[in-house]
Amino acid sequence: MKPGIHPAYRPVVFRDRSADFAFLTRSTKTSDKTVEWEDGTTYPVIDVEISSASHPFYTGTQRVLDTAGRVERFERRYGRRPR
Repeated sequence: MKPGIHPAYRPVVFRDRSADFAFLTRSTKTSDKTVEWEDGTTYPVIDVEISSASHPFYTGTQRVLDTAGRVERFERRYGRRPR
């Protein structure tokens, strides 16, 4: 890699406030806010709206849509498309 052109890649805490969930990873994102992590070290913290702890797909609360019923309703309304 060319020196001096890449952003710093350092440990950062990402925090999902809605689910009270945080994880430590490495990133190039920066933040003025900091948090003390479990190991006693202070890291920059970035608040996110959705994480694996609050996303419906990962939590199992995702609804399955009845696509067959939607197709039938569309065909009733607008007729079948000629093939």
